[in-house]
Amino acid sequence: MQKYTWTRIRKAHTVSGSGKYVPHLTNARDPMKTVAMAMNPQRALDVCDEATRLRLEDLFHVRWGSDAFGPEELEAMLPGSDMVITSWGTPPIGTDFLGGTNFPNVVAHAAGTVKNLVDPDVFGKGVSVFSAASRLASSVGEYCLAAALTMLRQLPEFDASMRRNIWRPAGLRGRELSGQRVGIVGASTTARAFIALLKPFHCDVVVYDPYLSPERAAELGVRLAPLEEVAASTVLSIHVPNLPETEGMITAELLRSMPDGGILINSSRGPAMDYEALSAEVSCGRLFAALDVFPQEPPTLSTAMAVSPNVLLSPHIAGDSVDGHRALVGFVLDDVLAWLDSGHRGPSYVDPAVLAFSA
Repeated sequence: MQKYTWTRIRKAHTVSGSGKYVPHLTNARDPMKTVAMAMNPQRALDVCDEATRLRLEDLFHVRWGSDAFGPEELEAMLPGSDMVITSWGTPPIGTDFLGGTNFPNVVAHAAGTVKNLVDPDVFGKGVSVFSAASRLASSVGEYCLAAALTMLRQLPEFDASMRRNIWRPAGLRGRELSGQRVGIVGASTTARAFIALLKPFHCDVVVYDPYLSPERAAELGVRLAPLEEVAASTVLSIHVPNLPETEGMITAELLRSMPDGGILINSSRGPAMDYEALSAEVSCGRLFAALDVFPQEPPTLSTAMAVSPNVLLSPHIAGDSVDGHRALVGFVLDDVLAWLDSGHRGPSYVDPAVLAFSA
C-alpha cells in the first residue's frame, strides 16, 4: 500500500500557475508522516469507525489524545505533526500552532463549522482546512424529512391520544407530503440534503437565498422566490447560518403569512426566528413546528411550547446519529488523501472565500 506524505509546504511543494500549492503522493519508501488526533478517546470512538482507525494507523504515525485531553495536550502534540484531526471538544487552535515548517499544514475537522476552531488568517499561511459539515448535512436532511412527515400526519397527537386510551380521535386526520409546497430559507448544504430527499414526493420546492443563482437553482430542481412567497408554504424549513443578517429574519409578520396548519421546521440556528411569535401561533393551534435549535441552549420553554401537541421538540440533535458520527473522520480523510494525491477539492474542503457566509 502506498504511504501518503507531504513535504513541508514552504520548502518543497510545487506552485501551480494559479499560485496555489500542489500536494503530491509519494511511494512507500518515504517515511510515514505524523497525524495528531486532537480529541479524547471517547470522542475518537464517536467519530472514527474501526476501519478508518486502522487506515489511519496504516498510512500515518498517529498521536492519539488522552482521557485528559485539553489545551495543554493539544499544544504539545501539534509541533512535528503534519495534519491535525479535530472534532467537538477540540480547543481553538491558535494561528501560531498551524503552518510553517514545524506545525500542521492540514486541519481535518470531523464535525461541523470551523469558525470557532481556526482563525481565517491560517489560510494565508498555506494551511488547508477540511470540515465534515456536508456529511452532517445528510443527517440533518433526514431529520427535516422525518419532521415534515411526522407533523403532517400529526403523529404526536395520535400518540398522545393512544396513551389516553382514545382510539382515532374525531376530527383528527393527517395530510400527505406529496405535492405540497415546501419553502426553504437558505440553500445551505443541509437544505440541499433535504431537497434531494424531497424529490420522490414531487413537491413544489421554493427557495429564498440571495446567494443562489438561477442556474444553480435549476440544477437543484427548485425555483427561487421572495421570502414572503416562500413563507406562505405548507412546510417552511429554515437553513440559514448564524449571522447578523439572519437574526430575527423569520418575523411575526412572516409567521402570520403562513397558511393555517402550516409547519415550520428549524434545524439551523435559533436566533433566526421570533420564538415568542411562533409560540403564540402554536399555542392557538394555527401552526405546527418542529424545533431542534433555540435562541439559548438548553432553552427555557414556555408553557405553551412545553405542552402543545403542535410542537415536536428535540435538543439540537438533527445532525447527531450513530452512523453519521462514526463516518466523520473517514469522510474528511478521503478528501484529504485525494487532495494530497492530485489537488482535488472534495466536498469537505473549506473554501476561505465562502467561509464568512457559511454556517
